[in-house]
Amino acid sequence: MDINKEILNLDWDREPYGLYEPIEYTLAAGGKRVRPQLAMIASQLFGGKDEEVLPAALALEVFHNFTLLHDDVMDKADVRRGRPTVHVKWNENTAILSGDQMLIEAYKLLSGVPADKLPRVLQLFNQMATEICEGQQYDVDFESQEHVTIDEYLKMIRLKTSVLLANALQTGAYIAGADEQAQEALYQFGINIGLAFQIQDDILDVWSDPKTFGKAVGGDISCNKKTFVYLEAKKRGGEEAKRLEEWYSQVLEDNTEKIAVVKEIFEQLGVRDVCEQVVEDYTRKAMRILDTLPQNTATEQLRQLANKLNTRKD
Repeated sequence: MDINKEILNLDWDREPYGLYEPIEYTLAAGGKRVRPQLAMIASQLFGGKDEEVLPAALALEVFHNFTLLHDDVMDKADVRRGRPTVHVKWNENTAILSGDQMLIEAYKLLSGVPADKLPRVLQLFNQMATEICEGQQYDVDFESQEHVTIDEYLKMIRLKTSVLLANALQTGAYIAGADEQAQEALYQFGINIGLAFQIQDDILDVWSDPKTFGKAVGGDISCNKKTFVYLEAKKRGGEEAKRLEEWYSQVLEDNTEKIAVVKEIFEQLGVRDVCEQVVEDYTRKAMRILDTLPQNTATEQLRQLANKLNTRKD
């Protein structure tokens, strides 16, 4: 089943167009479709039927994109997937309202899973949604919080990023009839690839090619986000760490110099190699979990997808 085709076939030709057109614009922009892929593959791993897990897979992708609309408003991001963000192309009110409708549409899609599976699927989905909001709030708090530890940061990205991947895997496995032990193993696999994914994203925000990254390079620096790269740099202390703190205390109209100087500090402190090693460590841990599950074509697909995500350059 072509999950991208199924997403693009969702019908947004409704009135008022000001509400639904931004939803179509957002979903048509593409993206990696990681969450629905994970749900489908996890179901296939246990012999599930694609048509039974498809509603949940579609719901997860719509929900994920809803969070991006609101994140872009909160982060004042201008570009997403190489195109103007919804709040730039339209306005902030549109991004908020269309995002709200996407959340509703996600629940409507979710209601299409088999009736006997729906209560548990809803329970898992609601838990995930709450945790993502908690993670987003921590992310916002950290921007103005003077001291953030690496453990606090890892907790935040587990909530904000990892639980959605983990939920996709667990939900797909549950709908296919996997036992609780297998569901938990897949959930933990998702947590670990999610942690690796987000730290890789932190690295790419500093060192990626603007032509392929799909969003503005240095956006985290502009917003004073205390990413894994920043926290690793701060651990080294000394004058360079003090310089980082000074730059991160500023809110500027033009961040060109700030991005350049902060990147230079990161490079002087040699944090890129450390961060890339952490990505590799989480990916390796995820693979060890995967080794405990049935080995078939679906398992290999998960292995390849995890490696692709965490070695990506855009």
